Amino acid sequence: MLKENIRCVLLADLHHGLMEGMRGPLETTFEAVVMIADEVSLLESASRLPLALAVVDLSLTHGDGIGMIRRFRAHLPKTKMIVISVLDEPSVCKSALEAGTNGFVLKRAIATDLLCGCRRGACGAMLRVA
Repeated sequence: MLKENIRCVLLADLHHGLMEGMRGPLETTFEAVVMIADEVSLLESASRLPLALAVVDLSLTHGDGIGMIRRFRAHLPKTKMIVISVLDEPSVCKSALEAGTNGFVLKRAIATDLLCGCRRGACGAMLRVA
């Protein structure tokens, strides 16, 4: 369905096992799924790849997730980004959206909501799943 228009999704998380779990469902929609585990790789890879979007763990930077979103947005203003997080606080979601992410998905809802969120985020729709 979307594969013709969407090329690649970038997964950025410190937990390899979680990324592996997300990769399979995402491969049903995207041509390629690239996994990385640090902010430097996130920015470098996002600059080089034909991304539909990046799915990024808010804790990728060990405490400066909102700053990471701002750096990503400054570096790649047109690239879509969905943040995933274990933090179930409305203020965290609000801060992430204000910093420039296109969507926010709680990690506990990944199995049910991430794929839909990625499809919507890749098309430019704002998403908040909490």
